[in-house]
Amino acid sequence: MKSSQDQALREAYLYCRRLARTHYENFPVASWLMPRRLRPHVAAVYAFARHADDLADEGVIAAEQRREHLEDWRAQLRAVETAGDGSGEGFVQRSGHNGGIHPVFLALGDTMRRFDIPAQLFHDLIDAFVQDTWKECYNSFDELTDYCRRSANPVGRIVLALFGRLDERTGPPSDALCTGLQLVNFWQDVSVDRVKPRLYVPLEDLARYSLTPADILRGKDTHATRTAISFQIERTKQFFHQALPLFPLVPPRLRLELSAIWRGGMRVLEKIEKQHYTVLQSRPALTAAETFAIVSAAVLKGSPDD
Repeated sequence: MKSSQDQALREAYLYCRRLARTHYENFPVASWLMPRRLRPHVAAVYAFARHADDLADEGVIAAEQRREHLEDWRAQLRAVETAGDGSGEGFVQRSGHNGGIHPVFLALGDTMRRFDIPAQLFHDLIDAFVQDTWKECYNSFDELTDYCRRSANPVGRIVLALFGRLDERTGPPSDALCTGLQLVNFWQDVSVDRVKPRLYVPLEDLARYSLTPADILRGKDTHATRTAISFQIERTKQFFHQALPLFPLVPPRLRLELSAIWRGGMRVLEKIEKQHYTVLQSRPALTAAETFAIVSAAVLKGSPDD
């Protein structure tokens, strides 16, 4: 029985690794910068989030049905939480093809138990995906960063837990980095999101510059829209500065990974500035040469505050 459980677990991790290799995200999925021993576990976390994201974005399915699918996904997460005596063996036994349990949760449950990762972090991610099925705009910046608290910050805390470094000192600067990265994605993808339609520039900030949601959604490139984006870029930089205390608190391998991420986010902000904040018309993206330069700087210079 033990060998069959081990085999099922190995196959579940292989499923997650294959999924991670076939998708591209800004978040580094089991990349070469991560220690080899952690790559399967990073892939398990990624696979969980990737599937939930796909469920939230099934555009041909009604929003109510997408939410039902996400709640089914949450039910399997709860099954992980309540599995067996903590060893996970009971869960593996119940998770065959007839058990209806997705293979992602075999790997994820094992990862959660091995590294004592709080289940609430995964519930927060699902909450954010559920919100994506019904919310298309945000009234205030506080409302937007609350979304980031659930959509982005759990990822950083999960990674810290994998390295055994999640505590009251590392959590807040990690949250700042993750929120900053999520905001970078919003400002980078304005031209993409506006056709969905989805708007992340807070309505209170549009009003500040005498703009309406229609000005963004229709892609009107004006001095006012550029100024509104410029305001978002400047406030986003503050999160990257608030993240700097994190780097001395993490081991060298993770510091290298986070340094590359930090530099990549800041580089996108610089590109938005150089194109004069015209993100309503085109999406600024890093070139292969820029990515190589970012990784090289992380390796050669270390932490961004060095």
